[in-house]
This record gives sequence, C-alpha cells and structure tokens, in this order.
Amino acid sequence: MTDAAGEQLDAFLGYLGGVRRLSPRTIDGYRRDLSSVLRYIRERGLRDWQSMTVHDVRAVVAQLHRRGLSGRSLQRLLSALRTLFAYLMSQGLAGHDPAAGVRAPKHARHLPEVLDPDETARLLDFDGNDPLAVRDRALLELIYSSGLRLAEVVSLDLATLDLPDGTVRVTGKGAKDRVVPVGRYAVRALRAWLDRRSDLAAPGETALFVSRRGRRLSPRSVQLRLRQRALRQGLDRPVHPHMLRHSFASHLLESSGDLRAVQDLLGHADISTTQIYTHVDFQHLAEVYDRAHPRARRRKR
Repeated sequence: MTDAAGEQLDAFLGYLGGVRRLSPRTIDGYRRDLSSVLRYIRERGLRDWQSMTVHDVRAVVAQLHRRGLSGRSLQRLLSALRTLFAYLMSQGLAGHDPAAGVRAPKHARHLPEVLDPDETARLLDFDGNDPLAVRDRALLELIYSSGLRLAEVVSLDLATLDLPDGTVRVTGKGAKDRVVPVGRYAVRALRAWLDRRSDLAAPGETALFVSRRGRRLSPRSVQLRLRQRALRQGLDRPVHPHMLRHSFASHLLESSGDLRAVQDLLGHADISTTQIYTHVDFQHLAEVYDRAHPRARRRKR
C-alpha cells in the first residue's frame, strides 16, 4: 500500500501488534474488516480516512448489508472502524469519529433449541449398572439440574462437589466462580457414580467424570455419548450438551418467571443474554395457541 489511507491502515495494524499486543488472528480480523472500507475510500476517490463523513460510513454499511453481510458482522466492522479512528485521533490524524453514531442493522437472534419436559424425562430415564451407564446418568442429570456448560462440567473436580449441601462450585467464562444448586435426582445419580468411580478412575485422578481409560472425560466424548443416548431413548432429533443447558434455563424460567435468578444460575454477565429464554417461552405459548385456539389461524380446506 502506498496511498495515504493504506499507509494509515498499515500503521494502525502495526500499533495493534506492537503496542496493544493483540494476537495475529485478531489483527487479521481488523485487516479484513477495514479492507472493505479502504476499498470504498479508493473507489470514491477520498484522500484518506479522515475524509470520511458519517454519510460515507452509512453508505459502506448499507452497501455491505446489501451484499449479504450479517448484522453481527457489520457490528464488528463498525467496532473496528471506531478503534481505528480512536488511534487516528490520538495521532492527530483525525479530528472526529464518523462511525460514532452509526448503528448496524439488527441481526436475527436464533432461538436456542430446547427439549420439552417430557423429552428431557425420556432422555434421562435409562437403566444400566455398568460404570459407564452410571457415569452417563450422573453426568446428564448434573448438566440439566444445574445448567452447566460443556466446558464447565468436564472441568469439575471431586473437590468442587458438595453433596451434603447439594451444591457444586463451577468455574465459568472469564474464570469466574459460581456456586449452583444440585437437584435431588442429580444428587442421587452422583452418589451412585461416586460409588462406582473407582472402577474407572486412574490413581490420583482428580476429575469428577473420567473416561474408560481413567482420565478426565473430554468434551468430545460427552457430545458423542449424549448423541448416542438420545438415539437409544427414542428422541427423533440430535441432542447436544448445550441443549440440556438451554432446557434447564427455559424450564426454570417458565416455572419461576425469575429472570435475574436464572441469569445468576447460568453465569451470564449480561441479563440480555438470558432474556432470549423469554422468547423461547413465548414461542412455546404461541405454538400452543395456534394448535388449540379455534380462531388462531385459518383452517385448511
């Protein structure tokens, strides 16, 4: 790049790596996002970045949106653009940030897949006294009982579990700890597993859940075992661990209506993340309404 805007972009990317110590992968993301804006600058014959106005930024966003870029991707691009202009202003190369007041189009929020209570009961209602079956029952009961993420449940150690108190200490995102309750079905399944754990666990292994080889159970193993178990139990769709977490949140919110409590139990930093489950409940109510109300929708002739 030899033009002014290109040179400024190169200097900014160098600053991200040399001063802010961002990873090469993150810097590549900035480069990809800002290169699309750089093309716009060149196509319009603008002198450099500071020649951009708020109308130019909106034009870029509209252009990329028409080409199919999602609202989430456009939000990321605008964030990169604001970071660039903050750098340019700190260097005396720009007097304002034209992206400051520009918003990306709203992106569609995909509702999480959940199991209904009957499906959940069918999934968790299986027999078997061999160590692997006992382990799987305890594992799935705990995920559903306490709303754990996959990474959280496989990282649990024996010391994190307090069965007399009916709680488990979980390390979530951002290395934040939270203590969550464990329901009576999960407590019963965990006691049975702890009685059989020594059949599999290698000496000195601290993990709560171990593989047939005696070491900490991997996330991939949990995914495969759950998928196989769902098929055996007659569920007609793929089931993954996060679906159990989603089901925990949806069922709890439907029964209690306490969004803040569900947020704390899930370990969400922002309550807006938890609010998606209110949409899940509404979707369920709408489906019931459509099926049951005589004037909900036009009957097929």
